[in-house]
Amino acid sequence: MDKIIYRPIGVIHSEHKDTAKTPIQPRYAGGARGVVEVFPEFAEGLCDIEGFSHIYLLYHFHLSQGFKLISKPFLQDMEHGVFAIRSPHRPNGLGLSVVELLSRRENLLDIAGVDVIDGTPLLDIKPYTTKFDGWIKSASNGWQDDVSEEEAEVLGSRGNG
Repeated sequence: MDKIIYRPIGVIHSEHKDTAKTPIQPRYAGGARGVVEVFPEFAEGLCDIEGFSHIYLLYHFHLSQGFKLISKPFLQDMEHGVFAIRSPHRPNGLGLSVVELLSRRENLLDIAGVDVIDGTPLLDIKPYTTKFDGWIKSASNGWQDDVSEEEAEVLGSRGNG
């Protein structure tokens, strides 16, 4: 298998127009709001999603060109492997964000904590649930433990927090 093709199920709309100013993670997005537009042919799949407070958005880094297997992350001035950082310059250009789900209006989801550039193609949505996702209390953070919370807040918000 040398090629996998995905079809977008929607588009993510946000206030972020400039990649250099877009926060690097939802935690640093300062509550930035956005709208997930699910294409009408997939809208039925949103049934019962409004019962969740947070959702995962899986999307394509459509503005990212190429990839680097070794790169410097936003939070540190040391190089790491691409699979140990959350760079948009990835072999398959997949992005993942956990955002707050504020409301649903037909095929539109109002969200907060969005760290995604406006117009990003949406590939999938999954519910965040503490039963499945909040169970690892002893998780380690690798090199990120060397970055203080204060420094991460400044670097992560990229001037938007």
